[in-house]
Amino acid sequence: MDAPIAEVRDLVKRFGDFTAVDGVSFEVRPGEILGLLGPNGAGKTTIIQMLLGVVTPTAGVIQMFGLDLARHRERILQQVNFSSTYISMPYALTVEENLRVVGKLYGLTDIPRRIDEVVKKLEMEEFRNKLTRKLSSGQLTRLTLAKAILTDPKLLFLDEPTASLDPDMAHKTRSLLKEVRRSAGMSIFYTSHNMREMEEMSDRIIFLQRGKIVAQGSVEAITRRYGQRDLEEVFLKIAREK
Repeated sequence: MDAPIAEVRDLVKRFGDFTAVDGVSFEVRPGEILGLLGPNGAGKTTIIQMLLGVVTPTAGVIQMFGLDLARHRERILQQVNFSSTYISMPYALTVEENLRVVGKLYGLTDIPRRIDEVVKKLEMEEFRNKLTRKLSSGQLTRLTLAKAILTDPKLLFLDEPTASLDPDMAHKTRSLLKEVRRSAGMSIFYTSHNMREMEEMSDRIIFLQRGKIVAQGSVEAITRRYGQRDLEEVFLKIAREK
């Protein structure tokens, strides 16, 4: 079996007396879509922030591509990217200008061609020259996704990637992500509150509650373990447990 793309061991994050992440260990395998689930406050965002090097762990080890994140942060982050409906892009720039800036920050070559490809894939032609501040929420979501896949990352973090998209565009986006995963061998770390989407996208699921992993495995294994029909029923059962 190939070495993990990312490996997390005994990860802890405390904010004062509050423990947001409590001894979490997992790995992301090459070409895998790993889903991260849990109710609000379970620690999902904190884990993503630590994996992106934005928040420093209280304890534990994070390795990506065989390198320690604490010592090789810049080298690692050149190979990852992130998309979330909760982040913003510079509003005074057009869509294309934003993508050009991202390309230059990552030191990409042939930036115009890359932009043309990603704009076509995400059906952004009609607003590629529009100011970012004038975009709809769905258009902004597509821009953040375009920014994320423009750099051909080896590991892509997606936080609620289709939350503002209409059903048609959300379906096309999921299909695109699965195709990019197949063609480029990309690994994806995926979180969403859309349980059907998580069932469709995830090869494996990690379920968090109060900063700890309470279940992990395939969708089938987790639903069978909890005696439920689907992930939504599992989510409700875990979220309501005391």
